Amino acid sequence: MDYFAALVTDPAAWAALATLVVMEVVLGIDNLIFISILTNKLPLAHRERTQRIGIGLALVMRLGLLGTVALIVRLTAPIFEAFGHGFSWRDLILIAGGVFLVWKATTEIHHHVSHDDSDAGPATGGTLTPLSAIGQILVLDLVFSIDSIVTAVGMTEHIPIMFVAVIAAVTVMLFAAGPLSRFIERNPTIVMLALGFLLVIGMTLIAEGFGSHVPKGYIYAAMAFSALVEGLNMLARKAKARRSSPARVSGDN
Repeated sequence: MDYFAALVTDPAAWAALATLVVMEVVLGIDNLIFISILTNKLPLAHRERTQRIGIGLALVMRLGLLGTVALIVRLTAPIFEAFGHGFSWRDLILIAGGVFLVWKATTEIHHHVSHDDSDAGPATGGTLTPLSAIGQILVLDLVFSIDSIVTAVGMTEHIPIMFVAVIAAVTVMLFAAGPLSRFIERNPTIVMLALGFLLVIGMTLIAEGFGSHVPKGYIYAAMAFSALVEGLNMLARKAKARRSSPARVSGDN
């Protein structure tokens, strides 16, 4: 009890908590985009429930991984060397997750390019079911969880702070998943932009696994700039539609 009391009254602990919450939320954006695109392929009746179950199970998995933080830290120890780089279990997990993300983004881009919107229903994408969607959510969350936990260990040694930060970040994801998926569905051009983000993130994970560190700030700055440009394009399209609407009405009269 004295340990928790000391944490509550320690300003450094609060600063570490705030930093970790922000970091977890930012890292969760990648996962949230993937979840939104994936669940939008399901029938409308299954989307929200699948999102909640997937994110809820992801929270349980993350908390379970935090309980084995000592084991996760040891995953950074090299197990073999190739191409002049010592590969650890963390590297292999990042590479596998990156390949999965690149494959998923590429197949989704191909699907959107090769299929007409008129032929695509709400459940496009083949045999995707709520169960398989939840499985894919957990696979990707496992990759991001291990990476974020290793980073968190370097920022604080207090496990309770990590637990609170994870719970706070996943709670934000839980409330943001529905609005984000609806926004993506209403704006089809956002889908391609989001898939491009996932492709870049997947390549970044692969590069990290091979020992080439890519500063996350550059990635998220590029993503923010692209989102800003697309937002301006959306505003321009809406303004053009409003200007042309009265002209059409007067022409009809």
